[in-house]
Amino acid sequence: MRKIVVAATGASGSIYFKLLLDKLGAIKDQWQELALVMSDNAREVWETEIGDNSYGLYPYKTYGKNDFHAPFASGSGQFDTMIIIPCSMGTLGRIANGISNDLISRAADVVLKERRKLICVARDTPYNLIHIRNMETVTLSGGIICPATPSFYSRPRTVEELASTVVDRVLDLAGLRIDTFRWGV
Repeated sequence: MRKIVVAATGASGSIYFKLLLDKLGAIKDQWQELALVMSDNAREVWETEIGDNSYGLYPYKTYGKNDFHAPFASGSGQFDTMIIIPCSMGTLGRIANGISNDLISRAADVVLKERRKLICVARDTPYNLIHIRNMETVTLSGGIICPATPSFYSRPRTVEELASTVVDRVLDLAGLRIDTFRWGV
């Protein structure tokens, strides 16, 4: 059974984090443990973009940004998947350069060293060469860079449907079974 850690950083895109948590809640039979960690900026961005602090209402174990006693701060915790959504370029840069100065970057380092699945949903745009090289480094280290680039072929009608095209792709990348639009089906 899967053990998943979901992290949110201070990049714009709280809707992606919220929709991911909602969708993971709907497929509880596919995972054993779900842990959350948010940066201070992620909380502030959520409150700005979503308009409340309902991130605290989810029934998942939440860890502080500096709680290095969290089980996923060590490979022995056996978390097999980490999703950082949204992933700021600052966080991506720290991961790419092995700087584990908070729980998010430490957990990402652990996932990469254990050869498990790391999915970084990059939200910033445009990219500069430093961003691109950091994405390359994380990719060469085994991580997956999934830009928060929605698709339109399913003809989304709401902002939530549009953002779900990214979240559904992330869930696919994580190897979870979901009911979603499939091209050509």
